[in-house]
Amino acid sequence: MNDHEQPANKWPRRLRSLLLNVGLFALVFLAVTTYQSRNMLDTGGQPAPELHGTTLSGEPYDLADAESRPALVYFFAPWCKVCAASAGNLNRLRRWRDASELEMIAVALDWQAVEEVSAYAERHELDITVVLGDANVARNWQIYAFPSYYVLDSEHRITRRDVGYSSQLGLLWRAWTVD
Repeated sequence: MNDHEQPANKWPRRLRSLLLNVGLFALVFLAVTTYQSRNMLDTGGQPAPELHGTTLSGEPYDLADAESRPALVYFFAPWCKVCAASAGNLNRLRRWRDASELEMIAVALDWQAVEEVSAYAERHELDITVVLGDANVARNWQIYAFPSYYVLDSEHRITRRDVGYSSQLGLLWRAWTVD
């Protein structure tokens, strides 16, 4: 065997190793994601719970008013570092999906004062509706960790759900594929 054949023989082994590692990573990621969202509402076409409250600007909000379009309902806590890391992804999604195409709502939970939520929204320059949620909203939507979000179709049936950080690409994909 000469020196030129050896690297060619190693390449398929390296490729197999790389594919195995990527596959293992994907499997672990899927298992963790499934485990994290195990207590959330089902995605089998179940209607979303009611969501109404007061926005940061003091206006009443009712998700039922956006019934004819899909929605992304994002639950956060103002103290949550992962929520802070994903806030920019929400803003970019809003720029890519117009309000007439996708209702986007950020629901504040586990907050002490309105000023705390307002400071969070201002610091992260949120350009979506922020609703002040409470323990009843958290219970009805089965929110146990932050951030959590649900994607609803145009009839407000739950099509997707997730807990934790979602990349820009992940949010875009989930929100783009809903009708």
